[in-house]
Amino acid sequence: MSNEKKLKVTLRRSTNGRLASHKACVAGLGLRRMHQTVTVIDTPENRGMINKVSYMLQVEEV
Repeated sequence: MSNEKKLKVTLRRSTNGRLASHKACVAGLGLRRMHQTVTVIDTPENRGMINKVSYMLQVEEV
């Protein structure tokens, strides 16, 4: 399974005052605090969450 594409996702803007569904997407990606970086597998589900809150994230392909 090491041939799976991965994405490095960093939370760049706060979730304070955001829509509940946007907060849920950030939490679903495993992000808890500002400037935290997580590595997620590049799946359609994760891409959808990233696209929904792209204005708060920085994304790099690994």
